[in-house]
Amino acid sequence: MFRSRAVSLADRLKRRSERQYLVARAFRRRRALKPVVNRTGRIRKGDILAFVTLRNEKARLPYFLDYYRKLGVNHFLFVNNDSDDGSGAYLSEQPDVSVWWTKASYKKSRFGMDWINWLLMRYGNEHWCLTVDPDEFFVYPHCDNRPLAALTSWLDSSGRRSFPAMLLDMYPKGQIDQQPYLEGANPFTVARWFDPANYTISKNAFYGNLWIQGGPRTRAFFTEDPLDGPALNKIPLVKWYWRYAYVSSTHMLLPRSLNMVYDEDGGEQASGCLLHAKFLSLFADKSAEELDRGQHYANSREYKAYHAGLSGRGTDLWCSESREYTGWRQLEDLGLISRGNWA
Repeated sequence: MFRSRAVSLADRLKRRSERQYLVARAFRRRRALKPVVNRTGRIRKGDILAFVTLRNEKARLPYFLDYYRKLGVNHFLFVNNDSDDGSGAYLSEQPDVSVWWTKASYKKSRFGMDWINWLLMRYGNEHWCLTVDPDEFFVYPHCDNRPLAALTSWLDSSGRRSFPAMLLDMYPKGQIDQQPYLEGANPFTVARWFDPANYTISKNAFYGNLWIQGGPRTRAFFTEDPLDGPALNKIPLVKWYWRYAYVSSTHMLLPRSLNMVYDEDGGEQASGCLLHAKFLSLFADKSAEELDRGQHYANSREYKAYHAGLSGRGTDLWCSESREYTGWRQLEDLGLISRGNWA
């Protein structure tokens, strides 16, 4: 008994030290961000904020902003990592957007999380904050008729400060590069299929979060070693406090209690999905660019796998088990999201 308590205390101290380090690191790395247009003075108490890092995503931005505005995001805070496709200029024209620019290394900033942690610390305190990529689209129970503020109000009343969402890879039927994506279009008119099963779940004992892998990327690009496949577990929606910190992308946070977004004692807590629109006709060129840059996790292992797969098998991810997306109720029926006790 004494040994168990000692180990638990040691883990708590280790996590606290790591959180303090990440907060301090984000504060130091703020100098890498140069404000382009800062409209954060317009942020009001109770506003829902979105935090995004991007590089060369202009084609996605019109639909992305429209989607999240309709969902109920009040202000967007973007880090532009040296885009040269007009992304920065486009964002600077948007009245509900603030933009910071940096040419600093994405890899050396912990894949952008130092920058995001700083902006969350500076502007997100006591706001519900949604941290997503430009190809991620948040879906939750009742999202077709209840705005995001209804969800966050319910979370507040339930005493919850974080909300999970599984990353659900979406893809077209047939060769990706033969179905062009037009700038500003809804990506899910093209990439409207997904894997309904083929997922594994484990628990990270130290951080307390679930670890989910599988789906089309694992079966297409990581067949020989599925454990090398990308993590699909995310906690994108958090009622932020300035001393919080994301540890690894949005897969997990500190303090550890924010990762406890599942029910171990029976029943289910409410959860959502992030529809992942990576696999559009833009994918091959984007993968080649990111492989050349070498700025991604584990020496760009994921992009090396994409390159090898694209070279050998083409870009058709559809299979006989694929399902066509129809809405959040379908995802609930499949067990991919849950209403929990949010009636």
